[in-house]
Amino acid sequence: MTAPVNPTMPPPLETARLILRPFEDRDRDAFAALVADPEVMRFFPAPLDRARSDALIDRLEAHRAAALAAFPALELKATGECIGFAGLHASVMPGTDAPCVEVGWRLARPAWGQGYATEAARADIARGFAPRAEGGLDLAEIVAFAVAANAPSLAVMERLGMTRDPADDFALPDFPPGHPHRAGALYRLRACDFAPDR
Repeated sequence: MTAPVNPTMPPPLETARLILRPFEDRDRDAFAALVADPEVMRFFPAPLDRARSDALIDRLEAHRAAALAAFPALELKATGECIGFAGLHASVMPGTDAPCVEVGWRLARPAWGQGYATEAARADIARGFAPRAEGGLDLAEIVAFAVAANAPSLAVMERLGMTRDPADDFALPDFPPGHPHRAGALYRLRACDFAPDR
């Protein structure tokens, strides 16, 4: 069941090809197929079954209902299809309890290679850095993190103008010591360095 909409949350965000919005019950089948795909989940501990997929949507919407940024569903304008999520999410810095806002994405395989993650992330980052008076979050910094071996995600981060300091790299707790995916990379973007049209 979809959580009630919090009136303090920003409205859905539209780009040329996409709508970033809360998840709806109609998205559950497509999202379950996405997170069950071993290739999509290659840099995560394991694919998710339907119960865990539904629980993830429920957690994201509960997060959103608490007036926190939560990864938005990503809808193709042309078809109305949910192709995953992409955008801002209130989180904590890896290995710490320090709050942060991250940008992230997870897309169905047919949506790969078409620039959707970059398009959606850039739009939500712009909203994140915009002043509250303009409907933004007035953030000073947005971060992104991923498995260091996840070259496609790191490339998106770099296209967004984010930078990596190896001193910020960290161990992902979801993987055991020695696992090839345990090494995590942290990228940062400050509001003063953001170029919306980059």
